[in-house]
Amino acid sequence: MLSRDAATRPFNRGDYVVGAPTPPRYGRTTEPAQGEAYFQTDPVAVPAAVLEELKASGAEVLTDHDDVVRGTRDWWAGSMIGETAGRPATPTAVVVRAADADQVGAVMRIADEHRIPVTPSAGRSNVTGAALPTKGGIVLDVCALNRILDYDEKSQVVEVEAGMFGDVFEAGIQQRYGVTLGHWPSSYAISTIGGWIACRGAGQLSTRYGKIEDMVLGMDVVLPGGEEISVGGHARAAIGPDLQSLFIGSEGTLGVITRARLKAHKLPDYSRALAYGFPTFADGLEACRRILQSGANPAALRLYDELESGVQFDHPDTNVLLIADEGFPEFVDANMAVTERVCSESGAALDGEACLQRWLETRYLTGKSGEGFTPSPGFVADTLEMVGRWRDLPQIYDDVVAAVNSVPGTLAASAHQSHAYVDGACLYFSLRGDVQPEERADWYRAAWDAANDVLLKAGAGLSHHHGVGLLRAPYMADALGGGFEVLRSVKRAVDPNNILNPGKLGLA
Repeated sequence: MLSRDAATRPFNRGDYVVGAPTPPRYGRTTEPAQGEAYFQTDPVAVPAAVLEELKASGAEVLTDHDDVVRGTRDWWAGSMIGETAGRPATPTAVVVRAADADQVGAVMRIADEHRIPVTPSAGRSNVTGAALPTKGGIVLDVCALNRILDYDEKSQVVEVEAGMFGDVFEAGIQQRYGVTLGHWPSSYAISTIGGWIACRGAGQLSTRYGKIEDMVLGMDVVLPGGEEISVGGHARAAIGPDLQSLFIGSEGTLGVITRARLKAHKLPDYSRALAYGFPTFADGLEACRRILQSGANPAALRLYDELESGVQFDHPDTNVLLIADEGFPEFVDANMAVTERVCSESGAALDGEACLQRWLETRYLTGKSGEGFTPSPGFVADTLEMVGRWRDLPQIYDDVVAAVNSVPGTLAASAHQSHAYVDGACLYFSLRGDVQPEERADWYRAAWDAANDVLLKAGAGLSHHHGVGLLRAPYMADALGGGFEVLRSVKRAVDPNNILNPGKLGLA
């Protein structure tokens, strides 16, 4: 069973920190850099008097340079490029570790009164720079908000604090209540509940269980002025605009998530898997479209291009589609019957169980975008996930791969389809370059610009689940058009002093 397996198979083969932030790979061998800040210009320093107020709130306050560098490191390739060149990403800040929602509110009141920027932070597995304190000020660490508070058995609703890490949470609800959230991002054990919600995360079984926004029934949020509010709380409601959706995906720019009430599912006891190979990636996409539009919704529907099929499954001459499902046997068998009918028309059957086991063994290994390539001092690997309509995806795949491959220094671009819907899907691209170490930043931005130029011209969604942060900020105005001014107006209304995570989502 997929959800049971994920909770029992050691994440990253056990090479991570349980219940606390896991340092990125480069952070394990790189001492905190002492050079000029890589992503900060004129950062706000926290005055001594304000530090005393923060300490009086009861929260732990860290001010040492090395503690701040270690306490703000994330998994973004941009941060890695800077720090391995001797420049820490955002060293001017103080890290404040809140123990509960009351301390979160107290810290926000102090910050708002003194106009001190605040960057909410927890697992820091983000790959876009969303939790970097680019304006200095306070890094508000909420990892200590890590309790499961309640379970409503009749409604299958779990209440949990936002700082709990995904592996601890899932193990807890499986063992105590016999349920699963069904949310399995590739970072699930090094990321937190609040981070999932703040960035609109997606898990590997999203075709069955949905993205995180489909799982949130309600949540509590501390506003910039320190007031805590509750939003959502109903399966459906018609009481004005959905305020909960305002905060989901806001990346800490509008409020600090402290608690969430999440919709759980009974833990499945039955699962099946199939695999097929297709002559082209477009053929595989067409099969995925037909499966979804036939009414089937297998938990995992993942299509890999030839490069990734070779690395992942040792099938380099085909485009592998892995289909896996879990649940009541009647539903699973029905999904598989539809899948077999569709795939047999243009695909060649592969050993589904063997492909599934390969996937289960490697799906939670960190650094997979660089898999199959030999790292060097100038090697950079990253991922770009987008969403588009079925009509457009074959051309988008071809054009993004071609655009990235045209950037000097690129080793290879590839992709897989990772999350699918009736009207479209997410393509998850891997970008790999090898240049002189001092040229890494230029290659990285050129590759991202080339890919996003394709996406903007195609009218695609620039991100499906990683979010915006700093990385996609330059493209936001073009992506949202006239809606970007609406977003700016919302930010001004909710956070008039612009203290919460300034500089993210393309906002000032």
